[in-house]
Amino acid sequence: MKNKTNCGLLEDGFYGTSTVGERGQVVIPAEAREQLGIHPGDKLMVMKHPAHPGVMLFKIESAREFIDEFLKTLDRAEKAEEGKA
Repeated sequence: MKNKTNCGLLEDGFYGTSTVGERGQVVIPAEAREQLGIHPGDKLMVMKHPAHPGVMLFKIESAREFIDEFLKTLDRAEKAEEGKA
């Protein structure tokens, strides 16, 4: 049974473990690369996790698409609020 607080997000996003090499390199598990469409040469954004000691990786184009959609939603919300005034 999946935990109600994370709705299965942790289980669905777990791909295994990876060891940091001497030069700081980390191997992304094949299953993660396949499911997320990560290919050799792709650029990844590396960020510190906001709440826990760890890092998060994002494909730059995916992050940009998310931000673009978020900004469109924000614009719609602002226009809706202006219409109420």
